[in-house]
This record gives sequence, structure tokens and C-alpha cells, in this order.
Amino acid sequence: MVDIKNGEEVGPEVLRLLPHRYPFLLVDRIVSFEFEKELVALKNVTINEPFFQGHFPDFPVMPGVLIVEAMAQTGGLLAIKSSPDLTDKIFFFSGIEKARFRKPVYPGDQLYLYAWHQRHRANIWKMKTQALVNGTLVTEAVLTAAMLNREEVGK
Repeated sequence: MVDIKNGEEVGPEVLRLLPHRYPFLLVDRIVSFEFEKELVALKNVTINEPFFQGHFPDFPVMPGVLIVEAMAQTGGLLAIKSSPDLTDKIFFFSGIEKARFRKPVYPGDQLYLYAWHQRHRANIWKMKTQALVNGTLVTEAVLTAAMLNREEVGK
């Protein structure tokens, strides 16, 4: 499927599993997956991203908070693909620990996103996440998310 706004191909599985859409869908495709262990995803960072208009016009750098969101979406994909029953479920980012920003991410970079299952109990998942460009670590964090029934959150 082609994202009309920026012309990038977005994997149909990503669109099926995540509720996010442009401009907030920050994962283009799933590269690999191992049940309840690991998921690797890819984000092609282009100059057409809407955030580059203001961050920063003369020196475009992907905002760190959006790199963390991309890692959270990757972690959400890991949990969703590892969960047997997805009907009427939605994932909410609920915690961040040990976040480190090591290098900037620029237009033209391919951001490889990694999420490793650390543990989960009932509907709470904790995952170690990393973002790499050209094999170099740019961002890492331990993220927590809760999988809730849509009716529990009012929608």
C-alpha cells in the first residue's frame, strides 16, 4: 500500500495491526518477528515528514520524542503479534525508562527499530527498545504499554 502523502510504501500488516495513520504512523514495515521475543521494524525518514518544517527548517533533525514513539509502535507490534486475541484491543504507551539519545536522525536515514520482550503480565508489556541508523545506536529506552479493551477507554 502506498501512503499518498509521502509516496512511501507501508506494509499492509503494519496498517492492519496499528491504529495509527499519517502523519503519526512511524513504522513503514515489519522486517522480522519472533513470537514473544523480538520484532524488528523499519522507518524510512524522508524530508517530506511534516515535522521537518519546524524541526529545524535550516537543519532538519527527527525529534527524539518521535523516535521514541516509533520504538513504542514497534513494541506495540511485538505485543499485538504475540497476543492471541486482538479483537477490540488497543495499545497505550504507559511508561518510559532509561531513555538515551545518542545521535541525531536526518532525512534520508533508514531507522531500524528493535523491540525485545522483557516481561508481560495480563495486559501490561515491558520491552527494551532501540533505534539504529547504519548499524549505529541512535536511541534506546525501556518502554511499558497497556493493552486495553476499546470499551474500557470509552471508544
